[in-house]
Amino acid sequence: MERGPMVGAGLGTGTRVRALLGCLVKVLLWVASALLYFGSEQAARLLGSPCLRRLYHAWLAAVVIFGPLLQFHVNSRTIFASHGNFFNIKFVNSAWGWTCTFLGGFVLLVVFLATRRVAVTARHLSRLVVGAAVWRGAGRAFLLIEDLTGSCFEPLPQGLLLHELPDRRSCLAAGHQWRGYTVSSHTFLLTFCCLLMAEEAAVFAKYLAHGLPAGAPLRLVFLLNVLLLGLWNFLLLCTVIYFHQYTHKVVGAAVGTFAWYLTYGSWYHQPWSPGIPGHGLFPRSRSIRKHN
Repeated sequence: MERGPMVGAGLGTGTRVRALLGCLVKVLLWVASALLYFGSEQAARLLGSPCLRRLYHAWLAAVVIFGPLLQFHVNSRTIFASHGNFFNIKFVNSAWGWTCTFLGGFVLLVVFLATRRVAVTARHLSRLVVGAAVWRGAGRAFLLIEDLTGSCFEPLPQGLLLHELPDRRSCLAAGHQWRGYTVSSHTFLLTFCCLLMAEEAAVFAKYLAHGLPAGAPLRLVFLLNVLLLGLWNFLLLCTVIYFHQYTHKVVGAAVGTFAWYLTYGSWYHQPWSPGIPGHGLFPRSRSIRKHN
């Protein structure tokens, strides 16, 4: 008979614990939402600055030109110095796939929420199709350069023995090595992805300034793109420090920058192109709120 009050007290304690946990979850969700909104607003303001985007080009150039000097001041035995490290295999080798996945989702949401038009959305997404064609074309061009400038060598204990085999295929079939001028495809791809993502993400500042729908999912996708952009910058720095010859890296980055200029800096400004990021999304008649 004495267990009744004890059971009631236990139930009351359990109810209070659940209520406390519920309040804690609500507080954590509110904090996470506040951080998400604050972080996306500040990142949008940063990436939307025209001055910063110009300085960003100078930053990438400085990384590629002067970054290799850091090899004398860093530990050559770190994980990033290995070709088989996790980031090199999972991210650098698939950089275009990651970029298309994250950036494609961002462009899709921004354009469709702003226009509600499938045709306009498809037109903006076609910039990624052009980027994929640039990547594939550049890769084939780099292989062609290596074929045209290369020679066949047989590795021996005393060194390398030059063979007169005419092309890469016959050289590799004979078990030898083909060595030519190898433009760094990783440096090219990371540079191109960095410039492309910075250009595409910059439109979010204007999107917010026009008061367009910007819920948590869109802001989260935007911040994921910002994090990926930061990762590409870090991996580009690791690449120029630890891998490839100096001129191979500089040429790769130069080709990536030139590819950005031909597309985003020139062709996309023409009426018969996919258009620059943000083109046709923000009617001038729409009221613009201050972007604090």
